[in-house]
Amino acid sequence: MSGDAVPGSPLPDSRAAAGGDPDDEAPDDYGTLSVVGIGPGLPGELTERARRVVESADCVIASNLYQAFLRDDGTLPPEEEQAAGEQELVRSSMGRQVELAREAFERVRDGEDVAHVSGGDPNVYGKSDLLFTMAEAEDATDVPIEIVPGVTAGLSLAATLGAPLSNDFCTVSLSDKWRGWDEIEEKLHAAATADFVIVLYNCWRDYERAIEAIQEARHDDVPVAIVNDAGRGDAGRNVDGETYTLTTLGEATEHDEEVGGMGTSILVGTHETEVWENDYRDYLVTPRGGRDVEDF
Repeated sequence: MSGDAVPGSPLPDSRAAAGGDPDDEAPDDYGTLSVVGIGPGLPGELTERARRVVESADCVIASNLYQAFLRDDGTLPPEEEQAAGEQELVRSSMGRQVELAREAFERVRDGEDVAHVSGGDPNVYGKSDLLFTMAEAEDATDVPIEIVPGVTAGLSLAATLGAPLSNDFCTVSLSDKWRGWDEIEEKLHAAATADFVIVLYNCWRDYERAIEAIQEARHDDVPVAIVNDAGRGDAGRNVDGETYTLTTLGEATEHDEEVGGMGTSILVGTHETEVWENDYRDYLVTPRGGRDVEDF
């Protein structure tokens, strides 16, 4: 992909043509393709901007799970009402992403506003790179694209756990679909050595191997949290709803039953991360470092 940066230029309007001059606008008869992050999917985690974009779209592209989330909070109407309404709903699935991207481009050129729904945040292992890559491959630089951010799993699980991301942190995906394990392990080694709090995504793929890589540079007693369906309550894939297990790096691989699949994320703390408890429950806290109350 290519494009010239324009230092100091204002951001283009959401209908400005992707890759063009910031002052250029898409043709008046074009719609807009919005890649919408809906966070974990529950009403309280959906931004107002995301809600407005989905509600007003002519076409919504979403998986069955995300459709259910959006219906539960009224962002999408009940299925029987939607079938009779003006808004069209298109089911998304893993094997149809290229086909759906092409369809979205054509709909926008036909004047439709399209909301392409992504769980979490579109830029955190979500849908945004697919749409830009497809726009390049399909010579669809005339199609205006906007990204609507959402709450990613790492931030949602941090809220569940307390304050584990209050210092520097990073995310690493364990999916080897596009990158080999040698590269994944290299990133894990670097993150562990640099003392980042690490949030692991796609943990159904050899999470034990990832834990072993981190152990090479981090003590076994650092806290670890295994979180399923962060922020989703009882509405996610996990039959037990949202759950979390606090353990240590040395014992993390002994919790196979808690690693439930696509909805599982694992947070690995640093030597500063500690388990903190009040009268109600345990939390994880990573202090920003070297401060006491007077420093605030």
